[in-house]
Amino acid sequence: MKRRTLPTAAAFATAAALLLTACGGGDDSAAGSDQIAGAGQESAQPSKSAEPAAPQQDKPDGVDVSLPADMNLIFDWDRPEDKNEAAAVDDAANFFRAIYRGVDKRSAKEAAVATYSTGAGLHYAQTQVNAWIDGGWTATGTLRHYNASTRSAENGTSVEVAFCADSSKFFGKEVKTGKVLTTEPSIDDFDYYKIIMIKLPTSESLWQASKVFVETKAAKCQ
Repeated sequence: MKRRTLPTAAAFATAAALLLTACGGGDDSAAGSDQIAGAGQESAQPSKSAEPAAPQQDKPDGVDVSLPADMNLIFDWDRPEDKNEAAAVDDAANFFRAIYRGVDKRSAKEAAVATYSTGAGLHYAQTQVNAWIDGGWTATGTLRHYNASTRSAENGTSVEVAFCADSSKFFGKEVKTGKVLTTEPSIDDFDYYKIIMIKLPTSESLWQASKVFVETKAAKCQ
């Protein structure tokens, strides 16, 4: 998510910085971890398959993750061959759709947010949504996610989904005026995420974001 230097976005940037510390993320701790938090030994495995990432759609349980036409989230990756990893990748995408649905609907209590996140992941999502709401902004443009990889815990209930995000064409928009807060492209547009997805014990298919680690100004994503 883009950190902006515009005066009107100062509150959002501050909230995001505080959030990274609270969730155990940030430049120092995001990229260097070799183990999935709360899991045992895992095997590194890239997300490669002939099957494309699942398109934006409602889940079978009826949770709505649809977004307005001008809020375009792209997940430019292939689904893993492993069933659990494929489901975790799909719901990592739905986790981000849920955040921006909350932004669009102006509510951190949007059903999709609670469905696709738990624990620190839920805190991350709600803090992000509230930062946009408090600033008086919604979002517009294209936010691209790419270069995904997965790592599974041996117990089969935890998958780390890592990927890059490019927000160079994704901007804040003032809700009251409709003014788009454009910025010049920079290293600030690139983030590297590691999302710890855990399988909901009572569901065969639902995975939730339980922890979020973010490396901002990620040169490796350029």
